Amino acid sequence: MKAKSGFGIKQVADSFVIVPMGERIVDFSAMITINDTGAFLWEKLQNDITVEELAHALMSEYDIDADTATEDVKEFTDVLLSKKVIE
Repeated sequence: MKAKSGFGIKQVADSFVIVPMGERIVDFSAMITINDTGAFLWEKLQNDITVEELAHALMSEYDIDADTATEDVKEFTDVLLSKKVIE
């Protein structure tokens, strides 16, 4: 999976927001607010990457177990898929 072109990330205070850019702004009705972990995963999604690779990156960065990392990645990517910002 990979982030669709036309979406970027902006830092707003202590949070990050996935926002549409360019022509996508017309088709997108809501911004997605994410935390530091979400921003970390979003950066990884700039390249084609699997759920397993995302979970491994999360485990390495945050020192969490495989089950927790996989569950968190699936939950995060499910939201992004539902909002049509990744493919």
